[in-house]
Amino acid sequence: MIQNLLDEIPCRYINDTDKYQIVRISNIPCWFFERAVFPRTTITFKAFSDSLLEVHTGIFSSAILSDIIPCDRLRQ
Repeated sequence: MIQNLLDEIPCRYINDTDKYQIVRISNIPCWFFERAVFPRTTITFKAFSDSLLEVHTGIFSSAILSDIIPCDRLRQ
């Protein structure tokens, strides 16, 4: 299923840890989103309401999947 870009919602994620994080959305076919989020910083982005934001926490060489957040919960 191809998503309509008009269906995107504004989202905000806050890394409130003291660790570096990689966030990515991987459950939407033909669409890519991945960002580095530094400790105690906020990112804003647009995503589809059925997107799932994966949060990988750790150091540069190894990170573990620490959370999966539905993007509709991150709506601004």
